[in-house]
Amino acid sequence: MIPHHEILGDPGAPALVLASSLGTTSSMWDPQADLADRFRVIRYDHRGHGRSAVPAGPYTLADLGGDVLDLLDRLGVERAHFAGLSLGGMVGMWLASHAADRIDRLALLCTSARLGPAQMWTDRADAVLRDGTASLADAAVTRWFTPGFRERRPDVAGSYRTMVAETSDAGYAACCLAIRDMDLTDDLAGISAPTIVIAGEDDPATPADPHGRAIAAGVSGARLVMVPGAHLASVEQPDLVSGLLLDHLTGS
Repeated sequence: MIPHHEILGDPGAPALVLASSLGTTSSMWDPQADLADRFRVIRYDHRGHGRSAVPAGPYTLADLGGDVLDLLDRLGVERAHFAGLSLGGMVGMWLASHAADRIDRLALLCTSARLGPAQMWTDRADAVLRDGTASLADAAVTRWFTPGFRERRPDVAGSYRTMVAETSDAGYAACCLAIRDMDLTDDLAGISAPTIVIAGEDDPATPADPHGRAIAAGVSGARLVMVPGAHLASVEQPDLVSGLLLDHLTGS
């Protein structure tokens, strides 16, 4: 499946794929727009999200990773950098371990190689199918942003609440089941791409201990960086995250 996507920057620049969190669209990466000054940025919506199609679920991480490979093939991109946050980072780990020849440098933000308990994801999928994504939008925004940020930027928090509420119920639930069934722990040792792991100090969903540290320990040579902020660190600390990405992806 070819997901909905947007391409920014010089077509001759190194390709950089940006993958977003569960319940968001590619606009999550708006604060990193300056990356298009150095890269051919390819932003996309996961299946079941935004303007991408909503195939029948459940989905697997292989489905989500396969969509990225289909997109790269369609665009004629043999090899790309990849930065993914939360679900996007899970897709990045799958790609870097199962299609290593397609991934150059890897950035994993606020994510996990195994995010249980499984029953939590089953229950969330059931709840969404029963009550809709709008029913969990407030809880998602509370996880993603610190209280101080929500107070300073209610416009941003509100836009993310809307983003979650407008996500397809079926697509969101199907991606929950992909996370439920995911276990990339044994795949980490097979990742050869130079990797940075960016963890939010205040992230309640995928805290650095144990998630970020486990990834950094499992991927040879990976660097772990702590960033003040919540789950969507790229939004709450955009300049810091953009600088970390630029330094890593350019090999600085």
